[in-house]
Amino acid sequence: MLQKTTTTRFQPRVLIWLAAAVATTLLVLISCAVGSKGIALAESWQAITAFDESNNNHLLVHELRIPRTILALVVGAALGLAGALMQSQTRNPLAEPGLLGVNAGAAFAVSIAITFGVVQPSGYMLFAFCGAAAASIIVYLMGAGQRAGNDVVRLVLAGAGLSVMLMAATQILIIGGSSDVHARFAAWTTGSLQGRGYDVLPVTTAVVAVGALIALALTRSLDALALGNDSARALGINSGKIWFVSSAAIMLLAGAATAAAGPISFIGLAAPHASRLMVGPSHARFLPLSMMLGAAILLVADVLGRVVSAPAEIGAGAMSALIGAPLFIMLARKKLKAGR
Repeated sequence: MLQKTTTTRFQPRVLIWLAAAVATTLLVLISCAVGSKGIALAESWQAITAFDESNNNHLLVHELRIPRTILALVVGAALGLAGALMQSQTRNPLAEPGLLGVNAGAAFAVSIAITFGVVQPSGYMLFAFCGAAAASIIVYLMGAGQRAGNDVVRLVLAGAGLSVMLMAATQILIIGGSSDVHARFAAWTTGSLQGRGYDVLPVTTAVVAVGALIALALTRSLDALALGNDSARALGINSGKIWFVSSAAIMLLAGAATAAAGPISFIGLAAPHASRLMVGPSHARFLPLSMMLGAAILLVADVLGRVVSAPAEIGAGAMSALIGAPLFIMLARKKLKAGR
């Protein structure tokens, strides 16, 4: 009887993982096929599994679309996982990595890079990551109180204040620049994956991998913290230490993602929320599924951005905002009703 109950509970989770894996695989094929020049799904599969360098379509898939697709998977997974950690830290389903000032810090650093003549995405990445990391550290130092119960409010206020200051400084730099500076910065802020390839992929993947390993090592501690600081302390968990380590993981994940692709909103909000609904609050299941859903959502946004205004493109950041904004409004309304 016990075995039957366990199987009944286990099967839906297996189906969820299989469905997510199949959907992501299909999205990868579609991403490799869709663009200014359409390629049949069968041929895009052949380009991946049986590459022929004499075939122009295979070259297009290998040189441009495969690295772009892999980068979308890595960046989406990073944002989904960073959002899940942020929501666990703050115990707020409306929290996302932008609360740490990551986007504002990266934008300010990129505006400096563009103003001083940096033109390659790989060059932006170094500046953006440093800016995102610096902003995250400043927010953490400003928001860390002596009592763990005060950390959430202090963190949000510190992040909001620093973001406003950095965005104002960014606008001053951009307004004072040339039309070329305006155009380059505008292209970066759309969160586009266009033109991103093998030059940014290795570094981004390495940083995200480190952040993901740190995050996944915290699953039991985060489960304990979800019970409250007093319960976690009784279980021998140092809440301040876990807060610091998870903040470092968020900085690595969100910083690398923003540096590689520009500011992309709502994935860090939507993916964890959907993941929690599917597999529950256990971080051993919740965090990995947030990564997979984040990757899938960004792939959808990137593909839609290529299709909607073809042959031109809409940045994945803009498309994810269009997809995620209604969800954010729905969650906010639900939270307000629950608070009454």
